[in-house]
Amino acid sequence: MDFDDFFSGQLDQLRQEGNYRVFTEVERKCGQFPQVRHFNDDGVQDVTVWCSNDYLGMGHHPDVIDSMVRTAQACGTGAGGTRNISGNNHLHRLLEQELADLHGKEQALLFTSGYVSNWAALSTLGARIPGAVILSDEMNHASMIEGIRHSRADKVLWKHNDWRDLDRKLKAVGDRPKIVAFESVYSMDGDICPMREIVEVAEAHGALTYLDEVHAVGMYGLRGGGVSEERGLADRISLIEGTLGKAYGVMGGYITGSHALCDFIRSYASGFIFTTALPPAIAASAMTSISHLKTSQSERMAQRDRVARLRARLDEAGIPHMRNDSHIIPVHIGDPVKCRMVSDILLRDWGIYVQPINYPTVPKGTERLRITPGPLHSDADIDRLVVALTSLWAQCALAKAVA
Repeated sequence: MDFDDFFSGQLDQLRQEGNYRVFTEVERKCGQFPQVRHFNDDGVQDVTVWCSNDYLGMGHHPDVIDSMVRTAQACGTGAGGTRNISGNNHLHRLLEQELADLHGKEQALLFTSGYVSNWAALSTLGARIPGAVILSDEMNHASMIEGIRHSRADKVLWKHNDWRDLDRKLKAVGDRPKIVAFESVYSMDGDICPMREIVEVAEAHGALTYLDEVHAVGMYGLRGGGVSEERGLADRISLIEGTLGKAYGVMGGYITGSHALCDFIRSYASGFIFTTALPPAIAASAMTSISHLKTSQSERMAQRDRVARLRARLDEAGIPHMRNDSHIIPVHIGDPVKCRMVSDILLRDWGIYVQPINYPTVPKGTERLRITPGPLHSDADIDRLVVALTSLWAQCALAKAVA
């Protein structure tokens, strides 16, 4: 077999479908977020980022940066290996205590990313609990789907955010051990789950609840504990999973829960046991970010103001965007080639970076621009984005009329 020929053919197919992914080369400039440097064939240009998951700009917060620099100077760069082999770094333990406190849980366990924490935790629970069946919201993230698949446990999909469908399917499962897996904020549509109803249904059937709060931690709740904190439900959820790489501006993932649950995952999850631990400097900076957002409301309030202003300006301009109660603003395009084209024009002609979201991240026909306003976007930034989109929408309407 000519392997390279096969690979090239598959890539050509992606290009023909409009789903070939192109990296945009950027360099973040400390203290100037959301402005970044964009490197392209014509040189370097300054652009404004509108699609970052550093939702609150904490990756540029001076205290977070200082914490990372000081710890690297004191402890070196890497952790030296896995926590089992190279020692359980003191800063990892302190960060886990900070995370357990954030969610009101007995214990927490760190992973190298939110993807790994979902994959490792769900695969371990499904594989090690005898006869377990995992009931998964049909719109769950790829990391959750992959963890469930790897567990080889029986899986039942329930309709997105439909707690009544979940109730019916839990009844059908019977007396087997049940795990209900769902998210708080779904990152592509920006919708928020009916958490109380889901939890009550799961409790009625004696199910373990597994909640992904990746796009909500730092963003919601009085201390940034997510939607579960905001709605007073954290204590009723068995396992809360989150990330350090979005609102907290660093990197890493984690789970929180009871001592027994976290120790069980620590002892059996290959994704934890055999993976090099996070560098101490990252753990220290994450701890600083979490601690700051437990008491500071200014970043969250400013971010919500920016979201509200952008939504209002889009409405004034007649730009269609998906309605939700979160901080994510999806602008529907509905065609992969057009989505890529709009993104390219925004970057080239307007100095605006919004990455196109195409299949398989979203279903075919639902391609979109996913916009995430942050507290550091100015009124001028918002006005420029809306003017650019209005111009492109007018061009698209004219092209349709001519056709």
